[in-house]
Amino acid sequence: MKLELSRVLQGGSRLGVLKGLGRTGQHSLEVPGCLLYTRCGTVPHLTHDTLHSLDKLPSVTQVSLDHLAEHQEVLEEFKEGFQKFSGLHDSVLFCSLHDPATSSPTGYATNKTVSVWGSGGRIELTAAKFMALQKLVRPDCYVSMADGETWQDNTSRKRVRKSVERTLVHLDECLLVHQGSQELEGAALFGSVEGGDVMEERERSARETAKRPVAGFCLDGLHSGRLDGALRSQLIGAVVKELPEHKPRLVQGVGRPDEVMECVEAGVDLFEGFFPFLVTERGCALSFRFDTANDPESADGAPTSENTAEQNGDHRPHDPSCMTPFEMDLKDKRYRDDFRPLVEGCGCYCCRNHKRAYVHHLLATNELLAGVLLTLHNTAHYLTFFAALREALAADKVDLLKRRLFLETNV
Repeated sequence: MKLELSRVLQGGSRLGVLKGLGRTGQHSLEVPGCLLYTRCGTVPHLTHDTLHSLDKLPSVTQVSLDHLAEHQEVLEEFKEGFQKFSGLHDSVLFCSLHDPATSSPTGYATNKTVSVWGSGGRIELTAAKFMALQKLVRPDCYVSMADGETWQDNTSRKRVRKSVERTLVHLDECLLVHQGSQELEGAALFGSVEGGDVMEERERSARETAKRPVAGFCLDGLHSGRLDGALRSQLIGAVVKELPEHKPRLVQGVGRPDEVMECVEAGVDLFEGFFPFLVTERGCALSFRFDTANDPESADGAPTSENTAEQNGDHRPHDPSCMTPFEMDLKDKRYRDDFRPLVEGCGCYCCRNHKRAYVHHLLATNELLAGVLLTLHNTAHYLTFFAALREALAADKVDLLKRRLFLETNV
């Protein structure tokens, strides 16, 4: 795995390509970019064929041990890894500890273990069991075991310090097994950077993790709804100063377009692609403008989207469970007789073939097709946003894109 940067903007934004992905090294991923969110290797609501009707899907597919740990016996019997088991032959497999779209219970980490939560409840993992699972999954990339339970408001500095120390011990244990494992030969191990909201601990975690032979870094505990955006940017800015420039940086739990922009400006390369799933589950469609053809402050470039914060109500912008100003609620009765596409000019299957009124009807009657159409649209819209972000970085139009986004959110 090699990160080739074509531009590094003042302030930290990075543009480039992550090359040599996968065991064969034949895949690449443009950065800033996002992973393809799945549950047990499947994008919710979509079949494999339906998913591949979308253009320019990310080459990296994310799975999490939350969903895989309870299937350990099945994987042991299969013996050929999860990638082959799930039919993900044409994708790079990235394995994280937790599902970014689901809040895991806290208070279960110990000096020796962390816990994941499957359909059958809690599964406690030691470093040995964690690595045994990774050998069965055989991911192309994975994040080391970590104690990330430091995001609550009342977390003490002592607890944060303990989390950093535990995570470093877990990383050393994982590296020892990783380096001697035939099943994980060629796999890339990402080290987890912890530290809660304590600047000194964030810097220490980053500095110590960078000393280990890891392929990349996972910035944990900076999730939406857990930290103020300005503080998150300050923490990321301090962390990346301790990290080598040539290795990728992924942030967990951040998906809102405005927060993605903030993280990119602070120096983040990769994101988990779970945000379209959350929007779909709310019965909503992503509908925000990210084109930079016209200045949104000019009269002819003013945003025309209907989903401003004022129209959608007083949302709590940093609560991931709440509707955001970047989406329209198609369950609302005002869309019952609206015969326009979800987003004018969108080229996804849903917008080319169906209208807002039809999707509203599907949602009102609890038809499964609603989830299919919304997932197709939301995924396409989100991926196009990342493409527009990269174009803005290349053309020095980041400020223009930010104005577009922040006018959309009525901030």
